[in-house]
Amino acid sequence: MAKRKADGGVYRVTEIIGTSTVSWEDAATSAVETAAKSLRDLRVAEVSKLDMKVEDGKVVAYRARVSLSFKYEA
Repeated sequence: MAKRKADGGVYRVTEIIGTSTVSWEDAATSAVETAAKSLRDLRVAEVSKLDMKVEDGKVVAYRARVSLSFKYEA
């Protein structure tokens, strides 16, 4: 019986922060879509923290801290 080679690899996790004046979802989406322009083979995006920028007692921006993983090319 032939042995099947396991699909291994090396991955990097990097943290980025996306911002939006609309919502946390838009902030996270912006982070991933911007990163995808320069990073290839993105695998997983995990939102690790949400916060807001406040000015004069009002929310002016939403921020999403996103951990992204991508595979190194062999």
